[in-house]
Amino acid sequence: MLQRVCLRTRAGSHLRHYHPTRPTMSSATGMPPPLKGVRVLDLTRVLAGPTATMLLADLGADVVKVEEITRGDDTRTWSPPSAPTLASSPESSSHLPSESAYFLAVNRNKRSMTVNFKEPEGLQIVRKLVERADVLVENFISGKLATMGLGWEDCQKINPRLIYTSITGQTGPYRTAAGYDVIVEAEAGLMHITGEPDRPPSKVGVAATDIATGLYAHGAIMAALLSRQQTGKGVWIDCNLFETQIAGLANIASNYLIAGTEASRHGTAHPSVVPYQVFPCRDGFIMIGAGNNKQFAILCEVLDEPSLALDPRFMTNEVRVMNRDELVEIMEEALMRHGRDYWLKRLTGRGVPFGPINNIRQTFEHPQAVARGVVTEVEHPRAGKIKLVAPAVSYNGEKMKVRRPPPWLSEHTEEVMEELGYSSEEVTDLRGKGII
Repeated sequence: MLQRVCLRTRAGSHLRHYHPTRPTMSSATGMPPPLKGVRVLDLTRVLAGPTATMLLADLGADVVKVEEITRGDDTRTWSPPSAPTLASSPESSSHLPSESAYFLAVNRNKRSMTVNFKEPEGLQIVRKLVERADVLVENFISGKLATMGLGWEDCQKINPRLIYTSITGQTGPYRTAAGYDVIVEAEAGLMHITGEPDRPPSKVGVAATDIATGLYAHGAIMAALLSRQQTGKGVWIDCNLFETQIAGLANIASNYLIAGTEASRHGTAHPSVVPYQVFPCRDGFIMIGAGNNKQFAILCEVLDEPSLALDPRFMTNEVRVMNRDELVEIMEEALMRHGRDYWLKRLTGRGVPFGPINNIRQTFEHPQAVARGVVTEVEHPRAGKIKLVAPAVSYNGEKMKVRRPPPWLSEHTEEVMEELGYSSEEVTDLRGKGII
């Protein structure tokens, strides 16, 4: 429960009493990329795997994304929207569709090459990549790569120090089921608790399970790199959407495991804290969360309803939960007396967590987003200047640089092939055969 105190007078407006949270350091020069020199073989597509490898790339790893030779990562075709293609874009990419916004979101700082490793010559290229890699990340259906000679045991023989990361789930009766965020949201409890109580279940607005799985995989890979420093041996990481989502149930899972309490949908409300939900105002909506009795008493004063804090039905959170409907009705009547900006001003600086319901434009125009530099601009060879969400973490007051724009399909094939020792004649021959 995060407090928003003294931050705004109205959404997308100005911060009051705001002090930049980025520290002022006379020697703030960021941090050298800690994964510089680490080679990552990225055999993933869509969102969970690419998120993990992008985070590694942000930290300096050399990530080579191996894609299918004609269409690449599935998300390259997930458009509109797409970035417009420049007339001056590389001639070798003229046959490609415009760069989709979805692909651009999670593939910065990577290199792209295309290999048909269903063919023996293509498989040999991938094996050479395995031989020189520190990390391999894949999200094929469990067992698929093993049938091609690229399973964990196969790759360990090629490179005993390899950290092999499977984002699939390698055991259990569902190990061969394809992992889709929205299906896992349904099957692992999240959709059951998302939505209004009198409406059907709803998915989350973004593929949150995919993103969380990418974060788990990224953390596991970092841990495995540390482990390898101690043991000199590689590790097989088994990471998957299903277990990630169950771990993400947090207090809802604990409520069931400890007390046998089944969950239900509460819309924007919190099952264990009241008031903690979105409320309507005369001209909009506002999120308010009073997490303790002191905050509730202050909120009652702001609403010009101080007697509520002394009402036996509402004096403690326990009884507020029991009498949720009555309290919410009273608060809604009070809030409907004025518009959203009025209440945002009244709540500012009082110590009660609150916030407007911002759309995406208001989110990126938010003074905190502007102050923290959440957007970065990079030069893309096909699309020109594009805006991306910047890395979310700062080190000594600086974020890791976006060294490379998201690659166009096969942009770096010849470059990587040269690094593997292939001559230009061999590259031309392999390209003519449809191997790369």
